[in-house]
Amino acid sequence: MNITLPRPPAVAGIRTGLHFPLLLVLIFLVSACSSRHPLVPTPNIYVGGAGYPVQEIPQVHRTTSFDFLYITDRLAESDKEGNLLYKAKRSEAMVVGEITVDYGQDISWADLTDASQTPHRKKRILLEISKITELIKFPEIPLPFGMQDGKIIALEPEATNYAEAEAAFQAILKERLAAVSRKDVVLFVHGFNNEFRDAGLALADIWHFTGRIGVPIFYTWPAASGGLFGYFKDRESGEFTVFHFKELLRMLSRTEGLRNIHIVAHSRGTDIVTTALRELVIEARAAGLSPRKKYKIENLFLAAPDMDFGVVGQRLIAEKFGPAFGQITVYMNGGDSALGFSQFLMSGLRFGRLNSDGLTTPEREIFSRVKNVNFVNVKDVSSFFGHDYYRTHPGVLSDIAVTIRECVRPGTQSRPLILDRGNFWILPKDYLLAE
Repeated sequence: MNITLPRPPAVAGIRTGLHFPLLLVLIFLVSACSSRHPLVPTPNIYVGGAGYPVQEIPQVHRTTSFDFLYITDRLAESDKEGNLLYKAKRSEAMVVGEITVDYGQDISWADLTDASQTPHRKKRILLEISKITELIKFPEIPLPFGMQDGKIIALEPEATNYAEAEAAFQAILKERLAAVSRKDVVLFVHGFNNEFRDAGLALADIWHFTGRIGVPIFYTWPAASGGLFGYFKDRESGEFTVFHFKELLRMLSRTEGLRNIHIVAHSRGTDIVTTALRELVIEARAAGLSPRKKYKIENLFLAAPDMDFGVVGQRLIAEKFGPAFGQITVYMNGGDSALGFSQFLMSGLRFGRLNSDGLTTPEREIFSRVKNVNFVNVKDVSSFFGHDYYRTHPGVLSDIAVTIRECVRPGTQSRPLILDRGNFWILPKDYLLAE
């Protein structure tokens, strides 16, 4: 959907002639969705050089129509024709399903791969969800429980029904893992005002340009409430969904044959993901276990995180969050006006607008000691609010792709980010672009 919008507000000091309601409407419009969108620009890494890694892609993934798994706690509804859809209403019961995404119409696999390694495509390739199917429905949470001799006991039949739903989900996942050489899951969690279809199509972009590694899954929570106060409604729905997301991570970690999980979280989705992970990290350490070994999270990408930096310090840094994972990459952009507006609403500095100059010396020293956490300042962000750059910026998507594919750190030959200071890096628009 093409929308002509006025010049964005200057949110750094929030000096603007636009009225408060209009600002909220702009946020709503810029996030408005469509049932389809064009394939994002080709990442720099595939332009020239070796090109798109066709030969490394499993045969089962060489297709222009693919079924993606989803997990949601959105309430299932139907349109007038009886088609399944999910909006912003909440459900106490998680659902596992799959969507079919078509990469263009009447296009061959060869045409798609050719278009995936050129910066100037002959025509737009539209991604569209052609089918949505529910596969498994879990019992409602919270599950009933009782007390016996001072101990908590699960009550039947809900406990057994829940375990059976988990086993059914794991059976589906194991079947998909068996068909690929990389026994990994690429898990995407969307942000504020994203509808169900937005999340599925965003994952389709990301996974395609990682080289179609492992099994792709998206977790979609009850966002896109809409209206003038939709941002605040979505924030509360983000709190509502945390336990369900924890349950997904627990089920993934208990799935036989799964090796690594790569999580890409965007905007308010970063708060959901880190809140859930923080609680799981505390739980694992209290049991004397290694969170990294237990939950198998190799890469955690926090893209444009809509999180209060002060809260990050007190809840994540104070809990020694970083060492619990293989590595964490935080993508930031000081000109992210959507986060600037969020900062105006909530007062606290947004994590996704941070830069090394904004840190105190003690904070900088703490960050520098945690070697597996890196902060990437993204340059040349050109979209209206500069908030979806994690997949539309050809340099950022290149960095995500190479990090998932090779599990490499910044400053290496495969990931030549420009060092700013400590573990702060700069990512220019021509990053990984072959000469």
